[in-house]
Amino acid sequence: MTSNVGQSYPYTSEPEAQRAETITSLLAARADLAATLAADTTPLDAQDRWWVYKCPTKGCAGLLHAAGYAAEKHAVYVVCDGTCAKTFLR
Repeated sequence: MTSNVGQSYPYTSEPEAQRAETITSLLAARADLAATLAADTTPLDAQDRWWVYKCPTKGCAGLLHAAGYAAEKHAVYVVCDGTCAKTFLR
């Protein structure tokens, strides 16, 4: 499987409580993340579990966690917990 195809599939899933805890931790660690999420996302709906993806950034071993829905596109807005600290649409 090529890397771009593999990045389209979820790596694992996580319970809502774990996802929320991870996002809260990332918000505390990254000063600009709260403003980015406020400007670019709408709140997630209630779900028991959320998909987690591997980060596509070369050299980053992070995982992508759902942080909201993209405000202007039909996609889930995800945040990398790794060294690249990037955001993506899934």
